[in-house]
Amino acid sequence: MSKIYVIHENDEWTEHLTDRLEELNLPYELWHLDEGIIDLSAEPPDGVFYNRMSASSHTRGHRFAPEFAEAVLAWLDRSGRVVLNGSRALRLEVSKVNQYMALNQSGITTPKTVTAVGKDNIIKAAKRLDMYPFITKHNRAGKGQGVQLFHSLEALKEYVYSDDFDTPIDGITLIQQYIEAPEPYIVRHEFIGGKFFYAVKVDTSEGFELCPADACTIDDMYCPTDNKESQGAKFEILENYAPQILNKYERFLQENKIDVAGIEAIMDKDGNLYTYDVNTNTNYNSDAEAAADEYGMLQLAKYLGEKLQETGVKI
Repeated sequence: MSKIYVIHENDEWTEHLTDRLEELNLPYELWHLDEGIIDLSAEPPDGVFYNRMSASSHTRGHRFAPEFAEAVLAWLDRSGRVVLNGSRALRLEVSKVNQYMALNQSGITTPKTVTAVGKDNIIKAAKRLDMYPFITKHNRAGKGQGVQLFHSLEALKEYVYSDDFDTPIDGITLIQQYIEAPEPYIVRHEFIGGKFFYAVKVDTSEGFELCPADACTIDDMYCPTDNKESQGAKFEILENYAPQILNKYERFLQENKIDVAGIEAIMDKDGNLYTYDVNTNTNYNSDAEAAADEYGMLQLAKYLGEKLQETGVKI
């Protein structure tokens, strides 16, 4: 029987989706790709395959899950299976460099960024950037990994050459322009089926781990925003939100074959919008959704059901 196959490595983040699939009586199977076997000569099962592999898998002990997922997606592509958030989406998920280049190609502005491998080169990259203050972040990250704010080159040197230096899992550090917002928040734009669903205002006053999933907690030591007091709920769905950037975002998703994503952006005091993250393993916050009566996982489950029905399955 054809099913919806969910490719992932985090049970806690996936149960919200499976609850909705069960609510809609949709057949599904989970493929947890921390480890496993692929017979490349065999045919994959029939169905719709939804990839929600996370760039932060290594923080949960699943170091090679994205690499294994990439192999599985290549196998599925070879067999012509319906894959949502396929190989291209995965490449952008695990590399902010790839994200920024793709965003720029679509005419979307990202913060000025210099990349480096090696501690000495991180210092050289900061000199090349020559913007103060600035932030560092990991190329393959998630959960705000490696995000720190520096006001001087001396502070960066002290950190980089200390035992506290957090080495990126792929070795690539990003040294990036710090965008100072007039108020401590960013906006995360949620897309399902490549179409805008809703936008969430996210309070950053307590830190920069912006995962909206209920299971996430703010535990980062460093924060790239000024320490201002929160003015309300951390996550708030915005009403009547329709800026022109949404058209560019939808076109970007189409060009890069991304079906489901959260795109994060921040506006500076002069009204310039900078897009800095594309998350293809998107999650939703239950409190914000209950307040707005909008439910991302339900909409996603319906979308997966529609794609399965297109394969000829009666639901």
